[in-house]
Amino acid sequence: MNSIIPLRPDEHQPTPLYLQLARNLEAAIHAGQWKSDQALPSERSLSEDLNISRVTARKALDVLEQQGLIRRNQGSGTFITPRLEQPLSRLSSFSEMLRSKGFTPSSQWLQREIALPTHEELIRLGLSPSDQVARLERLRKADGIVMAVEVSTLPASLLPDPQAVGDSLYAHLDVIGCPVVRALQHIRAINASIQMAAQVGVEPGTAMLRMTRIGFGADNTAIELTDTYCRDDYYDFVAELRR
Repeated sequence: MNSIIPLRPDEHQPTPLYLQLARNLEAAIHAGQWKSDQALPSERSLSEDLNISRVTARKALDVLEQQGLIRRNQGSGTFITPRLEQPLSRLSSFSEMLRSKGFTPSSQWLQREIALPTHEELIRLGLSPSDQVARLERLRKADGIVMAVEVSTLPASLLPDPQAVGDSLYAHLDVIGCPVVRALQHIRAINASIQMAAQVGVEPGTAMLRMTRIGFGADNTAIELTDTYCRDDYYDFVAELRR
């Protein structure tokens, strides 16, 4: 039996067929019927297999595209958009989070250097103007797709050789005996600059999320300042609230 037949909209329901189909496809995506970056059936396949019009199939896919669940690549098809649900109640590295969701994490280094701190870095990390910092800038990827630009700054006394950091900064800090044990995190909306847009593959001015994290060591000293600029079409932040 064709696996998409159960997604067929019910013509006897008052809800428009394309909205029924969009909801059915959305539920199937969330249930894992199609994986990240996997191709969806084409408009033609949906039309033929579900006995609906091409217009209905197209409008349903339009809804999914507007929700950020799919992306259309001209000439190659329609694909599931990778999305990350990052819990706000647990401190974990980007790599740990991706692996827990079934993605393969990777990084593309843009910069690893020892430099003088900016004014913000000086204040946030409690440094003196003469101190140096290790500054790490990279593209964070899930299954090869750029999800975010990340800039991390640490005291150079803690990280004298930034080239030694591999895919996971937190794993490296664990190895050298200076783990981040807690963090304060702030999230706000920004618009992508021309440079940032080019780095993550969006249009300039596109809405993004800036996540600023200050990580603290076991002695309650600030040892990490990280700004992560996230594509909001790939990221969801989830918080569980209890009463």
